Amino acid sequence: MISAPFRNWLLSDTPDSRFQARMGRFYLGWLTFAKNPLALLGLIILVLLIVMAIFAPWISPHNPLSGELEDRLLPPSGKFFLGTDENGRDIFSRIVFGARTTLYIIGLVAVTAAPIGLLIGTTAGYVGGWVETALMRITDAFLAFPKLILALAFAAALGPGLENAVLAIAITSWPPYARIARAETLTVRNSDYLAAARMTGAGPFRILFGHIMPMCVPSLIVRVSLDMAGIILIAAGLGFLGLGVAPPQPEWGSMVAEGRSQILEQWWVCTYPGIAICIVSLGFNLIGDGLRDVLDPRGK
Repeated sequence: MISAPFRNWLLSDTPDSRFQARMGRFYLGWLTFAKNPLALLGLIILVLLIVMAIFAPWISPHNPLSGELEDRLLPPSGKFFLGTDENGRDIFSRIVFGARTTLYIIGLVAVTAAPIGLLIGTTAGYVGGWVETALMRITDAFLAFPKLILALAFAAALGPGLENAVLAIAITSWPPYARIARAETLTVRNSDYLAAARMTGAGPFRILFGHIMPMCVPSLIVRVSLDMAGIILIAAGLGFLGLGVAPPQPEWGSMVAEGRSQILEQWWVCTYPGIAICIVSLGFNLIGDGLRDVLDPRGK
């Protein structure tokens, strides 16, 4: 809870500074977000994922990279909460450390694919002409293939490894962001406030980076948060096929792949990593729905 004076400062109709106005908008957005219980559930899942990744060495009771052969394929017990795999490694510890890999992948994809799509989409929408045609045809070429299939092709060409997997996912993730940014740019390309900016001497780069791109960011944030679940599934698919993280590093998709041969007898080997993928994917979807209520002006 915040104090009444601070709340009144945030909700002031006449802010004294730009910082106060931004904090007020942020607070109003948080109030809207907090009214959605499912969005709060998604936020709790994300916070738990981050905490688990940060404090993995203290949360995991065993070494995630090695185990004893006499402990192989043990069912869940007091010593091994979620059982062990075929190499005697604790599944719970590997899931905890696998959270780091998941956050690393979705973080890098978000900070690479979204800016690329934003730059291409706003440039195409603002410049127009043959530039727009060329950029959008390249975008259409990427969109013509299923994202997972295209990511598999790039990952196979680049070779297995975490960095190559991230690069393959990022290459296939930017086209939807470019489409959204172009659509947003076309709606304001001939608007009065951009005409006023030109009259004050603003050049094309200033208009593009200072006026158009910031306007497209809220829509992209919503789309990125909704795409995180798909990115997690693509990363898991690459790991499942051996094109993701190199063993013995823990990664949820590769853990599912390692346990598929024992799914009938030792079901816990692949079930619990699969549950982790489902829970985190659900969390990002719920957060995306909440952010859409906050940032989408059409819903207000």
